[in-house]
Amino acid sequence: MEFLDYAAFGFFVVFIATLFIFGEMMVRTKGLFGVIGVVIMAIYFSYHVTAGDSLWIVILYLIGLSLIIFDGKVTTDGTIASLGILLMVLGLAIPAPGLTYGALVSMAFLIAAPSSYLFTKVFPRRNMWDKMTLKDRLTSEHGYNSMNDSYKELVGKTGITKTPFRPTGTVEVEGKLYSATSDNQWIKEDETVKVLSVDGTRIVIVPKN
Repeated sequence: MEFLDYAAFGFFVVFIATLFIFGEMMVRTKGLFGVIGVVIMAIYFSYHVTAGDSLWIVILYLIGLSLIIFDGKVTTDGTIASLGILLMVLGLAIPAPGLTYGALVSMAFLIAAPSSYLFTKVFPRRNMWDKMTLKDRLTSEHGYNSMNDSYKELVGKTGITKTPFRPTGTVEVEGKLYSATSDNQWIKEDETVKVLSVDGTRIVIVPKN
């Protein structure tokens, strides 16, 4: 595997591995993409990581990956995922044989991760990222409301937050779900709130005292 001595090949290997690893998180392929990505990434690590420092570098990379998955499934605000991305980049760049090599593999990761979204155009997508993108919250068939005059009637009414607000999220008012904003306040899920104002489709909520 002497070809991995060249930064261009390192870029290619990390790009393909990252593409499939993140593709596994984006679409349902019964683990096939995950296996391909892990095998290719293992080739990169096995060649560049020495026995003495292999454990902590791989752990750094895996912690980063775990944080991204955790954010997609639980917190859904992107903050923890950003930390995970940083740790994964460090895990790839630290064992690189040079500065240029490290910069290229880092770039490969940062390009491949968002590019994996293209798999959703071909394969069935996973729903773990729906909360982060708020995609499903805006469709009427899921019980959410589109633009209409009835929004004005919400002012002063009490609701329950169905997701964390940082500062946007979903609130339930009188059995209906609405996309709203807490106007730069962070509010936890399942908190009682009051609709402060409505401007078109922009619903502003505040914690109810």
